[in-house]
Amino acid sequence: MVMKRIAIDMDGVIADYLSKQLALFNRDHNENITVEDLKGKKLIELRPHLKDEIMNYLKEPSFFRDLEVMKDSQEVIKELSEHYEIFITTAAMEFPTSFTAKYEWLREHFSFLNDMNFVFCGDKSIINADYLIDDNVRHFKRFSGQGILFTSPHNVYETGYVRVNNWQEVRDYFLK
Repeated sequence: MVMKRIAIDMDGVIADYLSKQLALFNRDHNENITVEDLKGKKLIELRPHLKDEIMNYLKEPSFFRDLEVMKDSQEVIKELSEHYEIFITTAAMEFPTSFTAKYEWLREHFSFLNDMNFVFCGDKSIINADYLIDDNVRHFKRFSGQGILFTSPHNVYETGYVRVNNWQEVRDYFLK
């Protein structure tokens, strides 16, 4: 029997980049922006005049190395891997300097997955999977499988997609 495939985005889905980005931004710009302030927006949209500074955090080669793991993601992905073929897909080409940090982070926190199932790409439409769990709807546009939107502050007003709000809901969607 062939297992169905689930492709899972890294940033904003299993790795919490937003908390770190906000902390650095607030520290450097003497602000107190919260996740609540980002409902329906990205930080860049809230402070467009600081776009370069905001993007520079993500371009820092070590930025992605010490991100917090999203709550329950390790346990649920381990469970899913008993029933599905799991791929971690990250649009690393948006920040090519991130490759090493992302790879090391995945090896540390998701060592139970095969390295060969870590996919560093640009356009995720090349991913051949039955499902794609992502926080960015643009990756669903040309994806041939079922897109599943993982809730993040910037996408709370997106409609028309299957949505999961946390990893317990991912478990329920795939294992119930």
